[in-house]
Amino acid sequence: MLKMKKISDTFDMKVFTDTGDYFGDIEEALLTQSKVYGWRVRATKNSFLTKVLGSAKGVVVPHQLVKAMGDIMIISKAAVPSYSGEEGEEGEAPAEAA
Repeated sequence: MLKMKKISDTFDMKVFTDTGDYFGDIEEALLTQSKVYGWRVRATKNSFLTKVLGSAKGVVVPHQLVKAMGDIMIISKAAVPSYSGEEGEEGEAPAEAA
């Protein structure tokens, strides 16, 4: 059974990758006429995004990369920018810097 969720219920929802990494919090839903295009995810203090992005505030995750939504959102690992462990070095990823 498909469960519907109000967009207003998703704000500040925790976002995790499908591998269990804490990714950030939902800041905004990006809409096209009648569909959700993507989600702006804010990099929070203890999130994986903070390590990867450094000074950027977050990323836009396309809705196609969302695997599940409930009390939390689970996204595909493909949305995570590649991280080499060195400051200032980023690989290409489908998520856009916000």
